[in-house]
Amino acid sequence: MRVKSTSIVLLVVASLALAGCSSGGGATSSGGPIRIVASTNVYGDIASKIGGSLVKVDSIISDPSQDPHSYQADAQVQLALSQAQIVIENGGGYDDFVDTLLKGANNQKAVVLTAANISGYDQKPSSGQFNEHLWYDFPTMKKVVDRIVASLTTIDASGTATFTANAKKFTDSLATLQGDEAAIKASFHGDGVAITEAVPLYLLDACGLVNKTPAKFSEAIEAGTDVSPVALKDTLALFSNRSVKLLAYNEQTSGPQTQQVLAAAKSAGVAVVPVRETLPSGKDYLGWMTDTLTAVKAALG
Repeated sequence: MRVKSTSIVLLVVASLALAGCSSGGGATSSGGPIRIVASTNVYGDIASKIGGSLVKVDSIISDPSQDPHSYQADAQVQLALSQAQIVIENGGGYDDFVDTLLKGANNQKAVVLTAANISGYDQKPSSGQFNEHLWYDFPTMKKVVDRIVASLTTIDASGTATFTANAKKFTDSLATLQGDEAAIKASFHGDGVAITEAVPLYLLDACGLVNKTPAKFSEAIEAGTDVSPVALKDTLALFSNRSVKLLAYNEQTSGPQTQQVLAAAKSAGVAVVPVRETLPSGKDYLGWMTDTLTAVKAALG
């Protein structure tokens, strides 16, 4: 689901006061760590892993209990954006508030890395909807890492060896995760799964699994609208008919209808794999994705 903010207008107004305390929005290198602002701690963690001690990363959404869909910014976000040299956002309509706040921060020098654009995917497909939850797509994350390295080395050429070494370690781990996906696909290709939202579909598709959820159900949950009785009935039948082997459940957004689906899965003995949009407490990105794939494999097995 797309991240929304209901306090952007007030925050942009507040930024006018902050601008007087900043350097006029100039994203300039002062010899200290490179300042990076990420829309969520997913991208913030990746940037930290690549930049190491040579970067200072602020993640706009970082609280593991925060529902990204009801996110409300504060003045500190605007200040961080006014000083950012690199901004990392997901794009694809997911975190549009970043662009709005960046304009209000009067920072035209920051390098903006947008995962949706970097991915190369068609963001306006002729059929269906664009799935903006790109952090579950490891090839895209590899491309994002490459762009982070390029941006960092442009700002601080002396850190090139550090950035490159850190990126190699990270992308080697991504390759391991892709190997895990391939192993699941080899054993369970074609097996049916259910979702509450499109959040994990890149990962599930890479594992060779087939989403059986009626599109009208997951799209309504994604949009925050009521699910039609027919779509809900058809979704619940997936579990009573044993048409799916697991339910990938977005535990950060829950409502009466997703709770019904969760209860139906548990009642039918269908394994539930929790998925999220920000890092779980105490986990980094690679550990989180490793745990997710382990849970998917266990549910299928």
